[in-house]
This record gives sequence, structure tokens and C-alpha cells, in this order.
Amino acid sequence: MTDGARSGHVTTDVPTGHGREAVVVGGGLAGVTAALALADAGVRVTLLEGRPRLGGLAFSFRRGELTVDNGQHVYLRCCTAYRWFLDRIDGAALAPLQDRLDVPVLDLAKPEGRRLGRLRRDALPVPLHLGRSLATYPHLSLAERARVGRAALALKGLDLADPALDEQDFGSWLTAHGQSARAVEALWDLVGVATLNAVAGDSSLALAAMVFKTGLLSEPGAADIGWARVPLGDLHDRLARRALDAAGVRTVLRSRVTSVSRNGDGRWSVHLPGEHIGTDAVVLAVPQRETHDLLPDGALDAPERLLRIGTAPILNVHVVYDRKVLNTPFLTALGSPVQWVFDRTDASGLTDGQYLALSQSAAQDEIDAPVAELRARYLPELERLLPRTRDAEVRDFFVTRERTATFAPTPGVGRLRPGARTKAPGLCLAGAWTATGWPATMESAVRSGISAADAALRALGRPRPRHLFDVEEAA
Repeated sequence: MTDGARSGHVTTDVPTGHGREAVVVGGGLAGVTAALALADAGVRVTLLEGRPRLGGLAFSFRRGELTVDNGQHVYLRCCTAYRWFLDRIDGAALAPLQDRLDVPVLDLAKPEGRRLGRLRRDALPVPLHLGRSLATYPHLSLAERARVGRAALALKGLDLADPALDEQDFGSWLTAHGQSARAVEALWDLVGVATLNAVAGDSSLALAAMVFKTGLLSEPGAADIGWARVPLGDLHDRLARRALDAAGVRTVLRSRVTSVSRNGDGRWSVHLPGEHIGTDAVVLAVPQRETHDLLPDGALDAPERLLRIGTAPILNVHVVYDRKVLNTPFLTALGSPVQWVFDRTDASGLTDGQYLALSQSAAQDEIDAPVAELRARYLPELERLLPRTRDAEVRDFFVTRERTATFAPTPGVGRLRPGARTKAPGLCLAGAWTATGWPATMESAVRSGISAADAALRALGRPRPRHLFDVEEAA
């Protein structure tokens, strides 16, 4: 185990003073963020993670000589909390942003040589920053482009605080605002499926409006894309552990919490097989169903709501070729089951050939398909998409599946998502599925960790460190 993280048994802590101890359950981005924020405020923190690593669902593993991410994760310039997290763990240089939004879009329904379009911005104020790109976008007709502009202005005018938006679906709203099926496919779902993990008709208008208003209609550079140029494990595990160690957090891996209970003296006990930890505050930073099982009676008014928050899968298809077949860092496709394709060659450590990762969101129909079936479907699609693959040898083909990758952003989900505070003093919740206002992204996870740390500090009667205010102001 590296960077001081411990594995195995946990001994009962000896209290060092009321209001000075916290236990964080869960070592994903939400839990790591909460632990760092609490430690920065002078709280003695123990972080418990059931897996042998940190990072939650944004992690890496070894496959032969390659280091493979379980799935492609990106963030945007508007993701201020995740950018703070990268700075906090000294990882920002390893996951840089584009200088300016530029997304190649290939339409396979068109003849070769006429397939490429681009979504990119200019150095102009909103909404002019996307004006030229939209005006020349070849995958929509002139009339469709005009109607997209009018819908974007209507979207910009929506009040995200209006609870009625959560009850509507984005697809119906788009139809009511003149968007054709083609416009939904070639623009709205191109962005929405990747960020929401659902097509427009299955997405809450509140969450979709938040994505488009924040990412495309707030600041000119808000949608510039960033991604890790190293394996995700280097960021979310190795560098995160180093930051936790430096902050004085005790990180214990392979530690599965079985229950959480409040003592008669107002303190908490976190129970593991055969042992427990006494503490002043607890942050549960685990998925909604696990949170439901750990919640003590009375912590939430309607804990069964957590079980009504659905989940959505993401499938990732990994292909290693014997030569270079893609010249851009990534692209997205229309007229094909292929959604987004990323070049992961350098990040994986591959020295010969090229390694591509296909990120397939909202993959309910394919998540359990056999590898042979997926190979028969996606290799011919890549040959249609990238002509150089037709003469290339496939050295490796494999898939990774996250069946519960995100919460499902369905209409009505907003009223099911709890905030960081519970009715039990000192017990707080974190996770991308909590009420951050964002869909299930790395940004939402980090924001939830900050909110949970803030709530825990209030319960402990301790002042917040300045950086928590800074993150909120940036957001």
C-alpha cells in the first residue's frame, strides 16, 4: 500500500476532545473532498473505504502492460469545484483544459469527405461565442440552426430555482420549442447524453437546463473540455492519498462499515466487523442504497426516497490497434451507435500502436451484451468512422461496465435527492446523487463533499476554512 494508506483492521480511537473528530465513510471523490476539507479546518479525520483503493467509480486498473481507466471521464471549465479538487491534490497540470472548446462531429450518414462538422467557440461574449459555429454547423439545416438559437435563448431564460422544471422532461420541452428529431440527435443529445447519461426524453428539464445554461450559456469558456492525460488512478488514488496523508487524514482501505449509531453522550459509533470507531461527526459518502442501509432511524423524514433514485449504466469499449488510426484527441459520431471516441494511448502507457476508448452513455440496451456481440457491432462501426482501421490489426478488444454508473436524471428526481444535513446532529451525506443541483458528474461529487464538510463543521461548532468560501464564490 502506497502513500501511507492502511488496509485491514481498524482499532477504536481514543477521543482527543469533543468536536475534533470525524469519520468519513467512502473514498470516492465526495468522501476524499469531505475528508480534506474537514482536515483543513483542524478536525481529526478517519477515512474508511471498502475497496483496496480510492477514487470510487473513476479509477484505473492494469491489463497486461496497459493502465486502463474503467471509463472516460471529462470535466468542463465551469466545473469550479472539481478544478479546486485538482489544485488541492496538485493534479491540475495532469488534467489540463482545452484552450478553446472544439469538438469534431462526424456524421456517418454522409459520404466520406463530407462528414466532419465542429462545435467550437470564438473569443466573443455569450451568446456570440457559439454563433459562428452554429451558423456553419453542417449537420443541421439552416432552419434547424435558427430554431436552435431561439430554443437556446428560451433555455437561458428558465429559472433553475423553479421546482416545476424538475417535473418536466427535456425532450418534450425541446419539441414544444420547435426542435426537430434531427436537432435533438445532432446537438442537444450530443451534449446531453454525455453529461446527463440519458436522452432528452428521459431527462429532467431542471438538470438539462442546468447543464446547458451553465456549460454553454454562462461564460464564453465554460464548456472548454478537460480530461486526464494520465490514468485516473494517478489523480484520484495516488495523488489523493498523498494529499490526505499530508493533511493528517488517517485513510483505511478494505474497511466495510456495517452500521452507524448515536451514543447516549451525543457522539457517534461507526461499526465495522468486530470493532467500532467513536467520533463526533460522520459523513456518509457512499451510494444512495448503501446510505439508506446505514442511516439510523429518524435521520431523514422519508429515507425510502433514496431507494427511488434510479441508476443508469455506462458501457466503455476498449480497442487496441497495431497502428495509429485517429489523429485527434477525441471525436463524437452521428448516425452510428458510437458516441464518443478518445485516444488513450499515451495515458495507458502503450508505446506501439493506438488505444481507443469508446464511451457509451445511457447504455441500458447494451450493458449486459456479451463481449463477442459488442465486438461484432463496434469494430465495423469504427471501420466506417475511421478509414485507417480497415487495414489495422486489432490487438486487443475488451469492455468495462458500470451498471450503476450514475443516478438516473429522470423527471422528479430532484425532490428525492437529500441535502448534506440530516436530522441527526453530526451525521451528514455526500455523493454526486445528493442535492447539488448538478447531474451525476465529478463536479457534483466534489460539491457534495464540500457541502457535507460544511454541514459537519457547523454541527461541530467549528469555523469553515477560507477555501470553502472560495469554492462557493467561484461556483
